[in-house]
Amino acid sequence: MPKQNRDIQPSPLPVGVVEHWVHRPPSVTLATPDFLAEEVPVALVYNGISHVVMMASPKDLELFAIGFSLSEGIIAHPNEIFGMDVVKVCNGLEVQIELSSRRFMGLKERRRALAGRTGCGVCGVEQLNDIGKPIVPLPFTQTFNLRHLDRALTHLNDVQPIGHLSGCTHAAAWVLPSGEIAGGHEDVGRHVALDKLLGRRAGESESWRQGAALVSSRASYEMVQKAAMCGVEILFAVSAATTLAVEVAQRCNLTLAGFCKPGKVTIYTHPQRFNIDQ
Repeated sequence: MPKQNRDIQPSPLPVGVVEHWVHRPPSVTLATPDFLAEEVPVALVYNGISHVVMMASPKDLELFAIGFSLSEGIIAHPNEIFGMDVVKVCNGLEVQIELSSRRFMGLKERRRALAGRTGCGVCGVEQLNDIGKPIVPLPFTQTFNLRHLDRALTHLNDVQPIGHLSGCTHAAAWVLPSGEIAGGHEDVGRHVALDKLLGRRAGESESWRQGAALVSSRASYEMVQKAAMCGVEILFAVSAATTLAVEVAQRCNLTLAGFCKPGKVTIYTHPQRFNIDQ
């Protein structure tokens, strides 16, 4: 049995992190503690019917459920959810959601079998025509001075306590026009992190209507679609955008920017929302 360095004192860990003893060369006999991000199956169950299973971090699941319901068009407003419970089951967690009768009837009419994954795109969609959701074109009410973007990028890691320990999460944050991060969420799945942010934003004050979403990952069509469904006009991504993401953003009037690094940004669509006044 390898020796373990017991002189290292444990400290309380945030939800979603577990300790694991690892070995790092040149020593293979002395184990030291490291941290892993939890990844668990999370089922969203609407009025007793399981709709989707996603692999996710076991935190902020109520916000995830609200954000997913909004970004997937299952509900139009959080008040159409009458109740919610997070329940442990034998193989993971269930978020049991009570929908209004009208919304549940609509869900049943178009319910699809979708096996969620952290990199999920069209997994489980029954027909290719189901991929794109009709999105009302966004208005042009937001502007953002790009000189404030560096401030947000500098503090993006602040919303990733699990990621700080494990190096294993994506983040989604809401950036105010000043560049200040109003709040954010993390998850092992980039889509789930964004859904958590959108769920949080739906319950916040009017100040969260102004600004932009910033994600630590690439921008896929699904992330653009989710943002647009929730009225987000500007989406920043630390990495690249896909062709379909750009097409969807162009069509729904969303301003999409990628490769966001300090002092650098690539604008794919609708640059008129940006200015660079010093």
